[in-house]
Amino acid sequence: MRNILIIGAGKSTAQLIKYLADKASSENLQLIIADRDLAQAQALAGNYDCANAITLDIYNVEDRKEQITKADIVISMLPARLHIDVARDCLALSKNLVTASYISDAMKELDDEVKKKGLVFMNEVGLDPGIDHMSAMRVIDRVRDAGGKMLLFESFCGGLVAPESDTNLWNYKFTWNPRNVVLAGQGGAAEFIQEGTYKYIPYQRLFRRTEFLDVEGYGRFEAYANRNSLKYRSIYGLEDILTLYRGTMRRVGFSRAWNLFVQLGMTDDSYTLQNTEAMSYREFTNLFLPYSPTDSVQLKLRHMLKIDQDDLLWDKLLELDLFDDTKKIGLKNATPAQCLQRILEDQWTLAETDKDMIVMYHKFGYEINGKKKQIDATMVSVGANQTYTAMAKTVGLPVGIAALKILNKEITTLGVQLPIRREVYNPILEELEENGIIFKEYEVPYLGYNPHHQ
Repeated sequence: MRNILIIGAGKSTAQLIKYLADKASSENLQLIIADRDLAQAQALAGNYDCANAITLDIYNVEDRKEQITKADIVISMLPARLHIDVARDCLALSKNLVTASYISDAMKELDDEVKKKGLVFMNEVGLDPGIDHMSAMRVIDRVRDAGGKMLLFESFCGGLVAPESDTNLWNYKFTWNPRNVVLAGQGGAAEFIQEGTYKYIPYQRLFRRTEFLDVEGYGRFEAYANRNSLKYRSIYGLEDILTLYRGTMRRVGFSRAWNLFVQLGMTDDSYTLQNTEAMSYREFTNLFLPYSPTDSVQLKLRHMLKIDQDDLLWDKLLELDLFDDTKKIGLKNATPAQCLQRILEDQWTLAETDKDMIVMYHKFGYEINGKKKQIDATMVSVGANQTYTAMAKTVGLPVGIAALKILNKEITTLGVQLPIRREVYNPILEELEENGIIFKEYEVPYLGYNPHHQ
């Protein structure tokens, strides 16, 4: 029997467990699902004879090491900041490790020791990062193999609500961490390169610099820039590329409406407001508006943001109950961003019957035999229910596939790494396709730019 220790029984773990449980008999697997919340771990393990749930306090060093010692491979589904303690234990105890998170500087520092021990620490093998890396490198390597030169790479991803569950004016519901949505784009300007020219979008302009994307069968989307696209030049070996841009996808109109919150200052997380526990939604909204002895909160906001009463923007704000004087924030010592998150959770939390949707879109521009060409690739995944969501599927499946292939010594490249090598991405993508996660490719005219109008 081969033991797989899965630490963390969060939202993306359900599909991971199902995948490994389905393979348990043929692959001789025993799954140990460890979480500080035993009930949560039991809820995920309960359906499978091959799975046991245990309580694990990740901060209890002895317990943590004891469980890692028993494992043949460790999968950490913890928040990213907690991977490093697990990783150090895996190194000391000579255990391979898989995570879905970005490689931190601390994780990177372990690379030499991991290689010396003959171990594989596979990171960034979820959705984004993960499927984005693998699907991009498959096409980029194919272009290079054919003698082509990459000119343009743009990549977009969005966690959205499925069309059948899209029931609000924002065309959006929380399918992942709401806090990350509220704070999106903060912490520095978005950086990218376009036709050889560096471009920067400061936070206060981010949601008004969008581009449109059409996905067959699903209509039109918009995308705003991610904070730092430039680091992908070295990751993908695209140091000489003319255009490199990564962005987040939403339905058209979301960004324009979200920008109102940015203008007002409601997304600020840098200071604490007074008396937020008893504060009404209306009082919260009024905090950011000038005093008037005569005008209502609604009128002040419309005037300040120059919103006509027949503008759909206005209906979107009304839908969130921003002017309700009975609903309370109910949070102690909260920041503006925390208060806004609380308000949005009222309207944007997925209902029990709702389904989520993942959309990914890549653009590859290249030159071959003196001709400029472009391939667009799209992937859409719709969740089955609130347990087996599209997010859980697209994060959990590649993690599970990678773990099993490392266990079976089909992936053998040593060290702290991400899945950009052929030996890693080819078999994982092939198995993802068997599970319905498929990229459709389209040859389209090259999206060139006029070098005189940069």
